[in-house]
Amino acid sequence: MSIAAQVSLTAVGAASTPPAVDVVAAEAAVADLLRALGRDLDDANLDDTPRRVVASLQELTSSKPFAMTTFPNEDGYDDIVLVRDIPFVSLCAHHLLPFRGVAHVGYLPGPRIVGLSKLARVVELFAHDLQVQETLTTQIADHLDACLEPRGVGVVLEAEHMCMSLRGAHSTGATTVTRAFRGAIRDDENLRAQFAPRSH
Repeated sequence: MSIAAQVSLTAVGAASTPPAVDVVAAEAAVADLLRALGRDLDDANLDDTPRRVVASLQELTSSKPFAMTTFPNEDGYDDIVLVRDIPFVSLCAHHLLPFRGVAHVGYLPGPRIVGLSKLARVVELFAHDLQVQETLTTQIADHLDACLEPRGVGVVLEAEHMCMSLRGAHSTGATTVTRAFRGAIRDDENLRAQFAPRSH
């Protein structure tokens, strides 16, 4: 039996393959939008803007698939594994404006443990999409719960949304906090407290 087990993302219903992008149509649509907003596409500053916008959106909504490498918990480690302050950027599904912040992700190991970098990769996997923060939080938690079969999972996201900072309420610096707890972490107040946002 191999030391490491490769868990397929598709086997646990993780992020599906991103839809194919019609780059030509997308660039034409951006150009049409700029014209509809009264912009002159003959302006030298806008000459390559449709291509840049499409490339940027593709980057923000495309994640790199990876194998979730897990290892037998041979030493029987049974306390929490928590990685704090994982930076992420996602794109608001409502306004197509970015939101960015940090994720605190942890789990109580069962029979298997996972490389710490994979916790950050799971955050990135689901963040690179058109997202709602609440959905992003639960997707990360559910994915780890399915892949690791741990005794508990905890995910807390803190993020600033540009749709609040740059428009609407103009609430610069306001932070939204969302939480998802599974298993023993959900049922234990002391464990949940370890995910509390730190004062800045």
